[in-house]
Amino acid sequence: MDDSTTKQGRRAGRPRSFDRETALARAMLTFWQHGYEGASIPTLTAAMGITPQSLYAAFQSKAALYREALAHYAGGVGAYAARALSEEADIFVALERMLRESAEAFTAKRSPRGCMISLEMLSCSPEGEAVAVHAKALRRTAVTRLRVRLAKAKREKQLPGSADPGALARLVYATVQGMASQARDGASRRELLAMGKLALQSFRGLGRQPDPS
Repeated sequence: MDDSTTKQGRRAGRPRSFDRETALARAMLTFWQHGYEGASIPTLTAAMGITPQSLYAAFQSKAALYREALAHYAGGVGAYAARALSEEADIFVALERMLRESAEAFTAKRSPRGCMISLEMLSCSPEGEAVAVHAKALRRTAVTRLRVRLAKAKREKQLPGSADPGALARLVYATVQGMASQARDGASRRELLAMGKLALQSFRGLGRQPDPS
């Protein structure tokens, strides 16, 4: 649908006949399952229960809908990591909770497997570059959140003075991203929990390393 058709639909001022939040939640699940490029407009509108004209009238474009769907995911089902890092005083309790809840979220029966943000748009066509940049920015934000929390733990002596919060943040995020990929490939919740447990043991080992004298 071109811009002129979209504008005509807006000028008509017809009342919206669907619940926007419900439609957005369904779009999120569709993007999560198929990816940005795999989710065609017909696939999206069928899942959302709306017409293409209604999609463009409510969300302007597929790219704008995708960005809203990512925000919906990050603020809802994907918010567990941020909560764990902010709510737990001990860094290793926070990491254990984050890894455990990652395994649970990535294998939930009522949603697609894996993580919508960590696996999305790792590679794309030139047409999808703008939304790929947005997805990458969300992943960088997640790594930054980890780095800031780990730096706080270092200041509070929960990590040794020699610890590198930036490197450790990338290691933790890579573990979560790997769990998401394994889940997408069929790994069970039990297998992901075991993976997270081993990773946490490694993180605790890093935390116990004495400072060089």
